[in-house]
Formats: sequence, structure tokens, C-alpha cells
Amino acid sequence: MDRIEAAHGGGGKLMQRLLEQVVIPSFSKRSLGRVGLDEMDDGATLPVPPSGHLVVCTDAHTVQPLFFPGGDLGTLTACGTINDLAVMGAEPIAMTNTIVVEEGFEIDTLRRILESLNSVLESLDVAMIAGDTKVMPPGTIDGLIMSTTGIGRLYLDAPVTDSGACIGDDLIVTGPIGSHGTTLLAHREGLEFSTSLTSDVAPLWHPIKDCLDVGGVHAMKDPTRGGTAVALNEIAYKSHVEIELVEDKVPVRPEVYSLCEILGLNPFEMSCEGVAVMAVDHERTDAILEALAEHSTTRNACVVGTIRQGPPRVTMKTAIGGRKLIQVPYGEPVPRVC
Repeated sequence: MDRIEAAHGGGGKLMQRLLEQVVIPSFSKRSLGRVGLDEMDDGATLPVPPSGHLVVCTDAHTVQPLFFPGGDLGTLTACGTINDLAVMGAEPIAMTNTIVVEEGFEIDTLRRILESLNSVLESLDVAMIAGDTKVMPPGTIDGLIMSTTGIGRLYLDAPVTDSGACIGDDLIVTGPIGSHGTTLLAHREGLEFSTSLTSDVAPLWHPIKDCLDVGGVHAMKDPTRGGTAVALNEIAYKSHVEIELVEDKVPVRPEVYSLCEILGLNPFEMSCEGVAVMAVDHERTDAILEALAEHSTTRNACVVGTIRQGPPRVTMKTAIGGRKLIQVPYGEPVPRVC
């Protein structure tokens, strides 16, 4: 590993190797609270004396094209940051944003993207409290990159982490998987279907808050880079459990399934931007599904599998009665999607 490859940013095995071997060991002090850099979760906790915790996350957002069916870079920037906080059980309260823009970029286009970002923040009463803007010479970046830091208030006494899944839990997916990455690919390549593909990008705090009120949410993750395959494997490995899926129960939109079939792609490896996977107490499953059904973005939530004792891995019962492993992809099959 002498040079950075595109796959290092894809959320798969190569990215994990880079983080574990290069990035994380570069810092000697890596935690101030219960969750820090070593846990490689969606964010970290900060103690707030005399009691309480904040959750802080950070992310960079680069997408091609900047506008796509269902959203744009601004929508994606807001939702990606908010959802990282939400799946850790934190109420989003504030955000910072760094804009890196190429010289010659149209100001009206930048304004449209920032208005999209603000519309999401406004709906959740999240404040944009700080930022920075840098202009780069032509050709040094592809148009526009935004980098955010999200700040959230821990909603319950403890964060929800990747390592919290328990044997006997049900696994819930809050909506069809793979829609965002597939939509970006189709729009980028000019592919058209009789049924239009639309990104699932959406903020998840309100439905997640209702699930936290029900109780019994042990682990959560939003399957962005690397898709559902990466999110589930991270929960399985960090929780030391086996996740068993049932293929017929995993929701995939027909148009997503069709495009993946044509191009030889796997919906489990395509990114989502408005979906969460949740390991929940079996006794609370029905109540959690009822809570999710109250929101348009999560009304198709369903149980897709269970958490069982076994080696840390993700397996799936196939429609023809077999079993197969859901493995972590090497990289992202569709780059520049978030």
C-alpha cells in the first residue's frame, strides 16, 4: 500500500485497512468520552460537565452529479451528517460546514445547494454555527466539496453503538436498500427506466427518536459507503455475533434490483442515504415497527433477520433454500455518491 487508490475511500476492506494501519495509529490521544476514534463508530462522545454527553461526527461530501433525482449535494450533506448523529442516539443541534469550491463555479448553483442544505436543517431546528470557504484553482477539484461537523445531544443515558447487538435481537431495515447509489449510477450514465429511480436521501432523526422512546434499540447504523453489506458486518464484528438474514424479506425496489442485475452489481453494496439498520429487542419489535410506520421515510420498515450466537459474520438464507455469506466489498462499486 504505497499510494492512495480510489477504493481507499469506498468504505470496504481497503478503506478499513488504511484506517487501522495508517490513520488511527497516527494519533496518540483518541478519546475524551465513552466512544472515540478506536471504535470507528459514526461519531464520538464528549463529556459535558457536570453531567451529560455530546456526540460529534465529521464527514466530507463529494458527489457526481451535484444534482440528482431526489436531492443534491446540499441535501446529501445535511442528511449524511444528521443521520450519523441519529444512529448513535443523538439529537442533532448544530453543524459546521467547510466549502471548498473551484474557481469559476457558478454562484447561483452554490446558492441552490446551500438552500437545500438549509431546508433540511431548518426542518429539524439545527443551527449552522460556523464554517469556512476556500477557492481552488481551476482543475484542482471537481467543482465543489463540502465538509461538515455535526454536534448532537445524547438523547438517552448512553449512546447507541455498533457493538450493542445482542443474541436474540431482531434486525430491522427501515426501508428498501441500495436506492441512492443505484440512482446516482443511472443518472450519471444516462440510463433510463420506465419507473424512475430516486435517491432515498432523507433525515432520520424523527423516526429514530420515536424508536428510542419505545426502547430496546441496541445497535444502529446508516448504510452509506459500502452499503448494507458494510453496515451489517461492522455490527456483527463489533458485537461478536452472527447476523442471519432472510433474502425474501430484504426490501429492494424493483428498479434497483433490475439495474443491479443488468450491470452485475449487488444491492447490498450500493449506498443508502435515508435508511438505517437496527438490532432491536425482540419484545419491542412490533412497537418499533409501529413507530417507524408513522413516518413517510420509514413506513416500509420490516424485520429482515435475527441476531444469533455464532462467528462474527453476516449470512443469508437464499430464496432457493441455500445460505451465503454477505461479505465486505473491496471498495465502493460506484464512487462519488456521498
